[in-house]
Amino acid sequence: MTNQESKKALVLVADGTEEMEAVTTTDVLRRAQLDVTIAGFSLKNANYAKCSRGVMIVPDIAFSSISDFDVYDVIVIPGGLNGAETLSSSKKIQDLLVSAYNKGKIVAAICAGPLAIKMAGINLGGEITSHPVIKERLEGYSYREDSVVVHNKVITSRGPGTSLLFGLTIVEQLLGEAKRNEVSSPMMLASPL
Repeated sequence: MTNQESKKALVLVADGTEEMEAVTTTDVLRRAQLDVTIAGFSLKNANYAKCSRGVMIVPDIAFSSISDFDVYDVIVIPGGLNGAETLSSSKKIQDLLVSAYNKGKIVAAICAGPLAIKMAGINLGGEITSHPVIKERLEGYSYREDSVVVHNKVITSRGPGTSLLFGLTIVEQLLGEAKRNEVSSPMMLASPL
């Protein structure tokens, strides 16, 4: 088994999740040959998450059906204010993020997703970024305006327009710069990300 085949990612979606952030990140991680599981959390319809712009995402599994979270190397929290608030207000999600962080796993959140990092109380005082709409809610952190911020195994990003860079940064943190370059090259990015 190669290194990338052994790496696993858990992408959490809820009703109101930002679809570009969830799908683009998942796509980039799968291009890097990570084993990605999309888990639906607290969905009104058990079969799909109705995202912020009405796109429906069919999760691979319900969050409540996952028996072992320790197999995941990275936990990803997409934005979309309603979805991020659903995820961040859950004690189960908070506990998952604390456990993953304490075990040296990567916790990654984009847009409004960093609310979950804040609510879990991980990496307090560390560097963080988000969509500007929630900046004031992230007191206790060293806020940065960069497209992606990596600090102490926590990766944060700004919004839908930074989703590719966010996904590529997760790939680089898990598998190295060479794998990131291998994944990004055939994407024909307009400028280097």
